[in-house]
Amino acid sequence: MVVGAGAGLSVSAGFVYDGERFARYFADFGIRYGFRDMYSGGFYPYGTLEEYWAYWSRYIWINRYADPPRPVYGTLRKLLSGMDYFVLTTNVDHCFQKAGFDKGRLFYTQGDYGLWQCSQPCHAATYDNEEAVRRMVAEQREMRIPSELIPRCPKCGKPMAMNLRCDGAFVEDDGWRAAAGRYGDFLHRHGRGRVVYLELGVGYNTPGIIKYPFWRMTAQNPDAVYVCVNRDDCSAPKELGARAVCFSGDISEILEKLT
Repeated sequence: MVVGAGAGLSVSAGFVYDGERFARYFADFGIRYGFRDMYSGGFYPYGTLEEYWAYWSRYIWINRYADPPRPVYGTLRKLLSGMDYFVLTTNVDHCFQKAGFDKGRLFYTQGDYGLWQCSQPCHAATYDNEEAVRRMVAEQREMRIPSELIPRCPKCGKPMAMNLRCDGAFVEDDGWRAAAGRYGDFLHRHGRGRVVYLELGVGYNTPGIIKYPFWRMTAQNPDAVYVCVNRDDCSAPKELGARAVCFSGDISEILEKLT
């Protein structure tokens, strides 16, 4: 089983970035800066680093260190119990590890909210941020953190940045490269034989990471099956014929039925 997980999986788990959840955690930011969802807030041009990190520390805390409201990832772990599997995900919220998945079977290709890197970057390393984020959340006032809490690179002193693949500065550290190698080895070992490519909540924002490769690998292996579970973008190439199975609906409900 090769699992490809996109943003829709975490949305099904309750990690939504707008509506009631946005109002609960970011009503003050929304009123002051005029945005209406967490995603937009991440790209807002804040005037100071104190404001920027007040927003991002709160964002990281609720979307990385808090547990999702619904146990979708736990349900998926039960579904995969006893199987030889590997997970490729564009999600950066650490939900797989929190649900008890084997870290050696995970490849977070787009980064991790729990890691910082140099904004330059002057070197290819990442740093855990939980303790620093906890302090920022606890000590921020009026949507600003104390200046002394602004994270800076231990090598060059420049401000730190999120370890997220949003531009050419993304750092692929030793852990990232090791996970990429394990994923490549898994695909090599299972290039033939009975393989299910299970795609969960993957849209068309970055289809070249999961969706298109899953279609290609299914087409190349006559014993493989492509399974797509998605609320909105649920389709498959007609060339795959009966070896493509699509479930349109809420991922949480469908995984429960599959288990």
